[in-house]
Amino acid sequence: MVIMLGLVVLAALVLAPTVGTYLDQRQQIAALQEAVALSEQEVADLEAQRERWTDPAYITTQARERLYYVRPGEVVYLVDNDLPAAQVPQEEDEVSDEVAVTRTDWMSQLVRSVATAGLARTAAPTIGVPAPPVP
Repeated sequence: MVIMLGLVVLAALVLAPTVGTYLDQRQQIAALQEAVALSEQEVADLEAQRERWTDPAYITTQARERLYYVRPGEVVYLVDNDLPAAQVPQEEDEVSDEVAVTRTDWMSQLVRSVATAGLARTAAPTIGVPAPPVP
């Protein structure tokens, strides 16, 4: 009885890695089959799209929708703000009074900054490049 029990334990120890490898391989096969099925579906979708693009009516429809092409004599109306009231973004409240108020005139500050930069005598020398002589 002890010998039989020993043989069963030995068989279990010998077969355990093989069964684990078998189960891993079956899982990989299932994953690869699923990937192949997804790829086949993508190929079918792309072929259907290619077939649609061979139809001149489809091409005309796409040009009219995407590029707003019209035939001579047609009048096109583009509707602005055609979103339903629930989708229209609401105006947000101001964060603070300080952020909304401009303290200085930005144009005069820009001109002053450019003039100051243009009238500067020398710039800081860069590493490895000698500074030009000052007249």
